Amino acid sequence: MLQRFTNGFASAARVNNTFSRSFAQQAAQQDAQADKKAAGKEVTVNFKKPYKLHNLQDQSPSMTGTSTREDLLDYYRQMTLIRRLELAADDAYKARNIRGFLHLYNGQEAVAVGWDSVFTAKDHIVTAYRCHGWLLTKRCGSTAKEILAELFGKKTGCSHGKGGSMHMYNIPKHFYGGNGIVGAQVPLGAGLAWSEKYLKTGGVCLTAMGDGAINQGQVYESFNMATIHKLPLIFMIENNRYAMGTPIARGSATSEFYQRGNWIPGIQYDAQDVLQNREVAKFATEYVRNHGPLVVEAMTYRFVGHSVSDAGAYRTKDEVDREKKENDPLVRVRDTILEHNLATEAELKAITNEVREEIAEAVAFAKESPFPDPEELYTDVEVEPVPVRAVELVNSYIPK
Repeated sequence: MLQRFTNGFASAARVNNTFSRSFAQQAAQQDAQADKKAAGKEVTVNFKKPYKLHNLQDQSPSMTGTSTREDLLDYYRQMTLIRRLELAADDAYKARNIRGFLHLYNGQEAVAVGWDSVFTAKDHIVTAYRCHGWLLTKRCGSTAKEILAELFGKKTGCSHGKGGSMHMYNIPKHFYGGNGIVGAQVPLGAGLAWSEKYLKTGGVCLTAMGDGAINQGQVYESFNMATIHKLPLIFMIENNRYAMGTPIARGSATSEFYQRGNWIPGIQYDAQDVLQNREVAKFATEYVRNHGPLVVEAMTYRFVGHSVSDAGAYRTKDEVDREKKENDPLVRVRDTILEHNLATEAELKAITNEVREEIAEAVAFAKESPFPDPEELYTDVEVEPVPVRAVELVNSYIPK
């Protein structure tokens, strides 16, 4: 009797296991079919806020953005990676593993990711010291390990531990920093754009600055030169409203920064939407190739203070909480994905968990990496001068 009962129980268990496997396989097939169907699907999003235009007549970026599941999930992953890296950097700074200055990009991720998605290998990007997010994008091409190692001052960092937070570069990918002096990157961007014009290589340059840099004199010198020579140069102001800690209305006589180029055309737009960033980038890169410089004002909002040591007393907690609730660029792209059934909550959570693991590994890598050797004090200090124009005309370089 007991043997028959045992045999019967085992038989029922086998049937149940077979049914479970069959059900799981069927569910997996349905998921795969759904993913395949979603993969080929394009969705079109209408942007919420219109553009403000200056001297552009009838020209304007599109008010809609069309994208695929693959692209949107890619943008979501890149933005999540930037956010998680910055949170890890914040923790490391407070644990005194990172020294010096640290300026985080939380809340502005859609700008870097949207613009980077349009730029090609021959284009150039130069920015200010809030640079980790830009460098972590796909085209700029540095890894979380390289960036965090640089923040920790380690030799495995992207600048071999000698640049720190404000001086990060990836020269082969045409990313030139990371510049610690307010506004200093703007004439550098003009020089990069001039090289493209001079050598006729077809690339463009984006020189990004914060709203605090727009009042610098060197910015307007660059405006002037870029206009005279019709350089393929995009002047971007990432307007996060407070410069270092002063509201723009108190620090700028005119706060419509997209008009600051005067004779240079300008655009102001909602930069918390990654797709709107991408559409403006498409328009801007094509415009400057054909017509010369353009001023772009990206209306964004950083969720943290000017630097990690900034308590942010110049704005209220209610304001920051409201912006996080209503204008978090990460939430926006996530909502777009879910609203159009391009992925499930579980799939997005899996991406987030994967990014968390990547950042945890990067932090461990940064901690374990060695500091630069003492001999590194004597490298990257000076290079052999390359003359562009000598005293005598016969020795000068004259372009053909």
